[in-house]
Amino acid sequence: MALRIATRLPRLAIVGVVLLLASATLAVGAAKRMAAVPQGAPAPVATPTVTVPDITGQAFVFAKGTLEDAGLAWKVVGSVHGFAANKVAKQSPAAGTKLKDTGAPTITVTLDRTAYAETGEPEDVSPYFGTSVQPIGLPKPTPAPAAVTPAPSPTPAPAPKTAPKTAAKAATRTPDFVVDKAPKEPQDELPLPQRAHLLSAFIASHPKSAANVRHFLYQHSWIVTGAEFGWWHGATALRELIAADQAAAQRWGIGRKSELVARAALAEVEARSK
Repeated sequence: MALRIATRLPRLAIVGVVLLLASATLAVGAAKRMAAVPQGAPAPVATPTVTVPDITGQAFVFAKGTLEDAGLAWKVVGSVHGFAANKVAKQSPAAGTKLKDTGAPTITVTLDRTAYAETGEPEDVSPYFGTSVQPIGLPKPTPAPAAVTPAPSPTPAPAPKTAPKTAAKAATRTPDFVVDKAPKEPQDELPLPQRAHLLSAFIASHPKSAANVRHFLYQHSWIVTGAEFGWWHGATALRELIAADQAAAQRWGIGRKSELVARAALAEVEARSK
């Protein structure tokens, strides 16, 4: 029996060595296959940005609305405060600068006085907190146009006997009255009565929120200021605006103070329109 076991020991040893080598080979092959599988790298996340609009030269009531619509905060610096009719003299960063969207990057505004009276309360800061300004690029300078040698003028063709009809020019809104050095009504913007009507519909269809209240106050300021500048049908717009104030008081719990502002403006506009 002992002799039989002794004769089998060499065979068992050989089998064990073979099994050991086989397992090592399998382990090395598995490691190579795992190393060959590429690790999935996370996709790069684009940094949200916002571009600074050009507000230089605008009346402050319009400039601050432009900034708010772009998702930017603002603050007024210098000796001239944020009254609606004052004009933007400087802005920082410059128009076209691309900023990292930190929430509400704060644009610094310097104003100049105009001939129009500084009425109401100045707004030297935006009605919400501003965040840091982190430029991620500078506006590209506009390249100078290349000099082009003018080609010789061709012989003009004879004019047709019947000239084609041109498109009718859009009617210009005429002011209700004229305020010296007040800005003219932008013809590419909504008329004041339509703006006030849309504001009433906005209040009726939207819940109270910080963003919606900002929209309400901005539109309210635009309509009041435009009417005081003598813009087209300002009195009609102010009457609609007073109704919007009353709706805001019922739905949102605000609007009583703004209604007083609108009523005072209506009395002034009616007196000047006579």
